[in-house]
Amino acid sequence: MLSVPTMLIRMLDEQAAHPRDVSSWRLSMLGGAPVAPELVRRARQQLGVAVSIGFGQTEASPYLTHTRPDDPNPHWVEAVGPPLPGTELRIIDPATDKPLPAGVVGEICARGPGIMTGYYDDPEGTARALDADGWLRTGDLGSLDEDGYLRVQGRLKDMIIRGGENIYPREIEDLLLTHPDVADVAVVGIPDAEMGEQVAAFVRPAAGRGLDLDGPTVFCREHLAAYKIPRIWRTVEEFPQTASGKIQKFALRERYLASHEQPPAEPTAVEL
Repeated sequence: MLSVPTMLIRMLDEQAAHPRDVSSWRLSMLGGAPVAPELVRRARQQLGVAVSIGFGQTEASPYLTHTRPDDPNPHWVEAVGPPLPGTELRIIDPATDKPLPAGVVGEICARGPGIMTGYYDDPEGTARALDADGWLRTGDLGSLDEDGYLRVQGRLKDMIIRGGENIYPREIEDLLLTHPDVADVAVVGIPDAEMGEQVAAFVRPAAGRGLDLDGPTVFCREHLAAYKIPRIWRTVEEFPQTASGKIQKFALRERYLASHEQPPAEPTAVEL
């Protein structure tokens, strides 16, 4: 079965509330959005299924990388696999276009037989996405490890810059998903006059559990650098989603800004 992470989270919630015989379900393939290691753990433990993770986009037909159900890399759960046969990956500095070494986060670029030749009737869009050598700029942030496995940090446009510090929402989301009271979470940047942006966490509480936002704040404080801790916390019953189940972070940001609330200078739940 292939799904985006949000779909699998909902199925895990439903299985916990109303257990079914899922013994015929053998493999859960995940893609379309960042996959938290905690989600992989839950799927293997609660459903007894193998899990594999892929990464790509429509412009790549669509996969660029994929892990295997029996992947030999001991750190595969933190990655999205090596490039597919015939596909090349490189990481560049989005400001200078210069290649970056292993372990350094930058924009993911790809080249190979599955890459599009261009956008239909859009030469300007094609020129922005593809260079003369056929490298596709994916618009995603990530790094390559020493084994050639890709690790994705999220969309370049979703990166939060607070007081000059780059913050990758995925790191915070992956951590919060390990909190027992959190079913799902989306972290976004909210414009701030002093810091440029503030970190905001929109949390859907786990079924049947109350969520005191002091708890996740203290939890983040124990595991994250101070500048990465969300200054804004909101609970939601549902996330705005695309038709394919991806969370629309821009909609969360717009809803927050429409409320005319001013981001606090420090976390409301705890002093740092």
